[in-house]
Amino acid sequence: MVTQQPAGHPLAPARVRARWGTITREQLVVAAKAEIEAGRYEQMTIRLLASRLGVAPMSLYRHVKDKEDLLNEVVDRMLAELWRPEADPSDPWAWFRESADRLRAFLVDQPAALHVFLSHPVTSPAALARLRTALSVLESAGLDESAARRLYAAVHTYTLGFAALQASRARWLATNDESADPDAAWLAALSGPQQFSDGLAALIAGATRSGESH
Repeated sequence: MVTQQPAGHPLAPARVRARWGTITREQLVVAAKAEIEAGRYEQMTIRLLASRLGVAPMSLYRHVKDKEDLLNEVVDRMLAELWRPEADPSDPWAWFRESADRLRAFLVDQPAALHVFLSHPVTSPAALARLRTALSVLESAGLDESAARRLYAAVHTYTLGFAALQASRARWLATNDESADPDAAWLAALSGPQQFSDGLAALIAGATRSGESH
């Protein structure tokens, strides 16, 4: 049973149902993106989006296969807006570190993005643009293609795993009394941005030393 939302609420049903065929995929994606950015990912459903757009739920399946298809599109658009580092590529290591940290922050801040990246290998346009640019930057730092791919793979998997842990530990810290179990609180705090930065630096240092020894 769907709870009736008050007038003016983003998910309140439209007063007038749109004519068949007047809702586009673009409108659907924009509506879903707005809900996700507002922190309503967990509550978002095809039925609620249909109410928001003033159409029957089944009409939205003309534009997307399912909720996962819609999430993939929305997350790609969000990633496209923020993945590019501000650091100059002429400083490849600063650029690469910032690229990884931007992805970590994105995944922690947006549960929908973390869900998508943990569900399957993401090969959306923005993700591939990020991958190819990162490989190019790493090669400009002196790594050959094979070494660049190995380092990217190590940092990418580290970033995904760290983001999942950080998101989980943030929920734990928000719902538990840290003073009741100081050791647990200390361990939970090891999943913060500084810990990520320290681990990332160690990964990069190890990879570059390995490359110099060959």
